[in-house]
Amino acid sequence: MPASLANRTGGSEPGRPAVLSLGQRDQFAAGDAALIPLHRTLEAVWDHFTVRTIRIPLPAVTRIARRFGVDPANLRFDGLAAVSAQMKRHWLGTLAYLSRMCAGPDPAIGQPLLRAVAVDTVAAAVLAVFPNTTMSIDYTPGPGRVPPAAVRRAMAYIDAHADQPITVDDIAAAAGISVRGLQAAFARHGDTTPTGYLRRARLHGAHRDLQTGDPARGDTVAAIARRWGFADPGRFAVDYRTAYGQPPSRTLRIESSQDGC
Repeated sequence: MPASLANRTGGSEPGRPAVLSLGQRDQFAAGDAALIPLHRTLEAVWDHFTVRTIRIPLPAVTRIARRFGVDPANLRFDGLAAVSAQMKRHWLGTLAYLSRMCAGPDPAIGQPLLRAVAVDTVAAAVLAVFPNTTMSIDYTPGPGRVPPAAVRRAMAYIDAHADQPITVDDIAAAAGISVRGLQAAFARHGDTTPTGYLRRARLHGAHRDLQTGDPARGDTVAAIARRWGFADPGRFAVDYRTAYGQPPSRTLRIESSQDGC
């Protein structure tokens, strides 16, 4: 896999249902989601359908699978349909999220941080939605005690690279432990998760840029938020106000006016 994912709907003529057939066994109706592995030869026939497809890079999927303890060589998808109606809705929501990321003349997906987050989000959704070997691996015991030094190394790496599209795997490698060990270490000693600390570091970076920004030269809250990986301005504003006690627009406006005095 790389894979294409097809879904969605088309109006059909009365008495003529919209159907997407993949081979002889698999048929999908309007609003369904399907996984189409590109290495397989399939004959697709559809009638009165609008089909959206996404091609997902294999390394992104195997990177997420490793977090479940599945070696890339053992990753296998066992079906083309979603495992449940709930997971199908989750996939369609993920597809809508990605469509919004790609919309407009200056799409959010053009920002490296947001693009990296989007790829990981879609790859994780594929593993959650479509039947695969990560769903059937045996439970393995916890990773054991990890010294606080590993957390400090991870935090130092995040602080130095928060403006870059780093992943949990990158952070774990910098800390010298596995992803599971990293997550356990943060749970014991960091009072947060690795991604939670990364989000906090990026929020702090956005705070610094808001303090030094100037609306007169075109700096905006939305642009600064996107620069630091926050795609949703509303969510960013809520998180910022919780952390700093005022809306980001006030920081940008007040700090820039004080600099000009």
